[in-house]
Amino acid sequence: MTENPVKVAVIVGSTRAGRFGPTVANWFVEHAEKRADIAVDLIDLAQDQLPAHMSNEPEPAGARALRSVGARLTTADGFVVVTPEYNHSYPAPLKSAIDWHFTQWQAKPIGFVSYGGISGGLRAVEHLRHVFAELHAVTVRDTVSFHSAAQLFDPTGKLTDPSAPEAAADQLLDQLVWWGSALRSARTERPYVA
Repeated sequence: MTENPVKVAVIVGSTRAGRFGPTVANWFVEHAEKRADIAVDLIDLAQDQLPAHMSNEPEPAGARALRSVGARLTTADGFVVVTPEYNHSYPAPLKSAIDWHFTQWQAKPIGFVSYGGISGGLRAVEHLRHVFAELHAVTVRDTVSFHSAAQLFDPTGKLTDPSAPEAAADQLLDQLVWWGSALRSARTERPYVA
């Protein structure tokens, strides 16, 4: 590992029973952890017991879990959101988790790994780009997208043909590391004010 790796929080955005997200996220984390310039923190919105439906009240159910996740988001230099596509967009629990936090996203890069049917989750990613722009985050251009995802992984969670996804993941991670390092230095020299 390099002396000052970019701290990347990988967020599993689906909380549904029977979800495919952990399979995709585990593959991505395993691939990212091979790099010396990245330190990965996996945040699973289901396992961290975030409530599926959060109110706008000051202290909604599950607020302690949200604060715990918030601390992990604060220390991250960048993020990768692993998301399915639900009804041409992304899951509601992911939106709630994004909206509950604000300064944690500011002046940090965000990459996307999406999965789904024929569209591979890309419509969810396009919606997320708008949301994160409003939060003063920088989304990296390249994504990893799994079209008909369940058919691409074997029963143990391994990709049957990893060459194209690994190349896409490397491109995403290269961009994330560049932006993560640059923005970390910029935030240190001059704190970001939204």
